[in-house]
Amino acid sequence: MALPKSFLTAILAFIVVVSAIFAAYTWAALHWSYSEGERAGFMQKLSKKGWVCKSWEGELSLVALPGAAPEKFLFSVRDDEVAAKINQQVGQRVALTYEQHIGLPTTCFGDTEYFVTAVKLVSP
Repeated sequence: MALPKSFLTAILAFIVVVSAIFAAYTWAALHWSYSEGERAGFMQKLSKKGWVCKSWEGELSLVALPGAAPEKFLFSVRDDEVAAKINQQVGQRVALTYEQHIGLPTTCFGDTEYFVTAVKLVSP
């Protein structure tokens, strides 16, 4: 028994609308940041990882006071040029400028919600 043509059209229209809403939500989550800021510390590592969606993932060690336990700031980088600049600064004290994007639908954009947009070397 074949399905009526109007039923198939309705299903196709539903799929198109849901896909458009998902695409619009993803675009909005990527282009509007929840917060922006800067964090300073020692660059510990930066690596490109992922099975299907490769992303740059890094770790910054934040040390507030000598003798205090360091806090780690985990971040993602979407721009290969920024990742190359960060890679040159591993082991040095840097300041990272970041944007926080909450609610991204997958980890294909990065493992964290913090996306670094710039890096600068901090004098000791």
